Amino acid sequence: MASAYPDGTSERLANHRALLHRHANPFSFVVLGAILLLAATGLLGGGRSPVERVEAPGATMTVKLPRTLRSGLFFETEVTVAAKADIADAVIAISPSLWQDQTINSQIPSAESEEFKDGVFRFHYGPLKAGETLHAKFDGQINPPLTWGTAGAVIVLDGEREIARVPLSIRVLP
Repeated sequence: MASAYPDGTSERLANHRALLHRHANPFSFVVLGAILLLAATGLLGGGRSPVERVEAPGATMTVKLPRTLRSGLFFETEVTVAAKADIADAVIAISPSLWQDQTINSQIPSAESEEFKDGVFRFHYGPLKAGETLHAKFDGQINPPLTWGTAGAVIVLDGEREIARVPLSIRVLP
């Protein structure tokens, strides 16, 4: 005689009324909640980018850059230079190690000239008078080969003379 239930089941399984079998497993909610709490801490990336500030005799420099990123993410780096004295040629220099395995998609404003000299990328913005501010934004993306992180520095120069330096590191998660 044919059964009214699919193969491998019976009336006993269809009518089982145990408390945990009528509801979703609470373990899955605990795991989901733990993941959401961990994400909310910012340890996995995201959140506000910290700002590093350096006061030097010739200028104040601030650098805003995310410190924890995930592979493939787009990010912004903002560099602000407030001149305290006249600067003949404001140059923002970036260590190549800081941009290792990254693609820099845009730079606003564009530099008057760009070069690689003395082991750093140099972006020349021209003269800055005391009291003037230069604000540059670099948009980039983390390439897949970059894992665990990278470190380097952002430097402000007056031509060849260093005015200020900010050492930075970026943690990159898969």
